[in-house]
Amino acid sequence: MTEQNELVFAPLGGLGEIGMNCALYGFGPAKKRKWLLVDVGVAFAGDDLPGVDLILPDVRFVEKIKKDLVGIIITHAHEDHIGALAELWPRLGVKVYATRFAAGLLEARRLNEPGAPKIPLEIVAQGGHATIGPFDVEFIAVAHSIPESCALAIRTPAGLIVHTGDWKIDATPLVGKPTDEARLRALGDEGVLALICDSTNVLREGESPSEADVARNLSALVGKASGRVVITTFASNVARLRAAAEAGLANGKQVMVIGRAMERVLAVARECGYLDGLPAFLGQDHFDRIPRSQVLALATGSQGEPRAALARIAEDEHPTATLAPGDIVVFSSRTIPGNEKAVGAIVNGLVAQGIEVVTDRTQLVHVSGHPRRAELAKMYAWLRPKIAVPAHGEAVHLSEHATFARAQGVSEVVRALNGDIVLLAAGQAGIIGQVDHGRLYKDGDILLAAGDDCVAQRRKLSFTGIVTIALGLSAKGDLAGDPDVLIAGLPNRTRQGAGMDEVIDAAIFETFESLPRGKRRDADAVSNAIEKAVRNAVNAAWGKKPAVHVLVVEV
Repeated sequence: MTEQNELVFAPLGGLGEIGMNCALYGFGPAKKRKWLLVDVGVAFAGDDLPGVDLILPDVRFVEKIKKDLVGIIITHAHEDHIGALAELWPRLGVKVYATRFAAGLLEARRLNEPGAPKIPLEIVAQGGHATIGPFDVEFIAVAHSIPESCALAIRTPAGLIVHTGDWKIDATPLVGKPTDEARLRALGDEGVLALICDSTNVLREGESPSEADVARNLSALVGKASGRVVITTFASNVARLRAAAEAGLANGKQVMVIGRAMERVLAVARECGYLDGLPAFLGQDHFDRIPRSQVLALATGSQGEPRAALARIAEDEHPTATLAPGDIVVFSSRTIPGNEKAVGAIVNGLVAQGIEVVTDRTQLVHVSGHPRRAELAKMYAWLRPKIAVPAHGEAVHLSEHATFARAQGVSEVVRALNGDIVLLAAGQAGIIGQVDHGRLYKDGDILLAAGDDCVAQRRKLSFTGIVTIALGLSAKGDLAGDPDVLIAGLPNRTRQGAGMDEVIDAAIFETFESLPRGKRRDADAVSNAIEKAVRNAVNAAWGKKPAVHVLVVEV
């Protein structure tokens, strides 16, 4: 009996979280599917993961079906969609399909990161097609906060899927194409089996303002400024950077760029024609060379990154850029959840210097790149899908989006999470299984499994500190000199005023002296006894148990 062809969706990231977007589409019999991977993004580590730089999707399952993986598609060049590609591509080894802008950023990163792989890229223009195994993929222009964002119309023998990626409806996006309503309506007329759709702003009513609205406000702000103006935003938001530069030039200012990440993006944007008509921007070394009233600087650091330009300016530690009362800093960005403390520290540092700070809390200096409910309603009306799978969101967003989709008349709505296999055809839509999934941690130059003990150990050390003890034992079971004790992360004194080092020394000597002579000659017995005694002594004096390491050397 011939096995039935199935069409399935299997997210590896981005469903149950905002970020780390990564998803598979599979077509064919259950054991002979061909797979298409869409996006390979990162998430950013918070304070709960000390030392971890980035979070990547675990692609164990993709490695297992590698021989049946027909390609990778990148919907757009934001880090949460493209940021893990260079690290994970060597495990996958197939051609990557992306627009020119996304491909340009990938190449710019490769040239700036020694050892980064040379990835085979096929450039597909917005509106273009790529036939990849059993999938015919159309790249449909959508507005977003980065150039050349695409929704994907994925045609298969079992039906048409629309994967929106990140999008919004904006008739005046300033840079790049608006969302292609006519093409999306035509897809609805063709018949859409399933819509996998962005959920980020489903909790917000109405429609997002336009980039043109922000541009007008930025121009008004710059026009009123008598001193230097620094505008910070996401380095990838080329439309915003262009609007800020045009605001400066229209008001007699010279535009300069401070921050390498922004310089790289702007170089690719200029190559792609998105900065046509604008003069070359100045470098940061011009900051103090021209009159204050003529300075407009585009700076990195909108998310509180400690090494970015704005953080160093706020701490008055930047080598070339300094601000003074009368200057203004505009945060033309939204603070990503988890970055509030870091951004707040920068804002406070600037205010303490007498700098005026403007954010989206008080003025329209930022708009989201994601659709609110009225925009989502239009997308559903255009496409009229049979099946809806909410994506790109935390649990609350996915749940609300599922309710919203049903209200739009969608007959089958599937609430899926990372690792679920969602059957789209043939048969009733629903979850039919699981694939291996999870997270990897980028820790320096190493990739760690999410359950690696070192991260848990660091977390513990950040709360309790560490005591390291080295001592020598003679053959007769006597101490060979005084133990060497290193204390890190513990208070210097107890509540009663005793030195913590005295508490630890007392525990070491008392424990050793209490051991029978036979056990004193046993290095393991000595080590275990002292470790336990020191931990308990510190806990009695402090109320916390530190990590204790004891090294016993027989001399």
